[in-house]
Amino acid sequence: MKVPLHLVEARRQQLATLLQQRSYLPISEVCSLLQISEATARRDLRALARENRIVRTFGGAVSDFNQRFASFRERQSHRRDAKNRIGIGARQLVQAGATIYLDAGTTIAALAEALRQEPVTPLRVITHSLPAAETLAGVNGITVYLTGGHFLNRQSILLGPEAGKALAFYTIDVAFLGAEAADKSGVWNSTDEVVLHQKIALKQAKHHVFCLDASKFGHAAPAFLKTWSGIETLVTDLSPNELVQFALPIPKQVLHT
Repeated sequence: MKVPLHLVEARRQQLATLLQQRSYLPISEVCSLLQISEATARRDLRALARENRIVRTFGGAVSDFNQRFASFRERQSHRRDAKNRIGIGARQLVQAGATIYLDAGTTIAALAEALRQEPVTPLRVITHSLPAAETLAGVNGITVYLTGGHFLNRQSILLGPEAGKALAFYTIDVAFLGAEAADKSGVWNSTDEVVLHQKIALKQAKHHVFCLDASKFGHAAPAFLKTWSGIETLVTDLSPNELVQFALPIPKQVLHT
């Protein structure tokens, strides 16, 4: 029995929305979530790909997050000086002998650069960020471990269920995390899949530090990560008065750069 066109279109819109929220979905999960066969799932994915709404991958698909969200290189030049100051400030929280997690994003990449210029050793670094891994890979006394996962080329990260499973094997002393936005309720990021990976890092870490430049404050993003009451340390270029102006609950420790 042929399914009416409007129902097919509604299902494909639901699939596109799920991919926007989760960034990556394997075929098996598409079938489970939408209660459709593998053949139907593949037809829907091909149709969305033809419309340039998703990108097909081996065994699944990624949303347009990787294609339409500004790439790592495009974002790297934005507020570079502020990010470098935050990176240098966050480096002060790294102790020799520790195992740290470096999140994706340009601000955390600035921390990796600060550690390259003034190494803290010995140090173990866990990351799903290729720029952070490349920056630190040749530094004596620093050992870098990349998680597995699906490679999003424009974002220069590894993401998806495999990345999360790999991250869950590690015990982390301090996780250094970024975010896409911050408002009165807490910190936000670009997709549910990114937030899920960050939550695994938070669970595995004894302590955590959020590194956020001033442009991230005063607005929200699609996926909520954490309330301010649960945030241990914030490293930012915002002054104390500016934090008050945003009416933000003050984390336990704030390092202003």
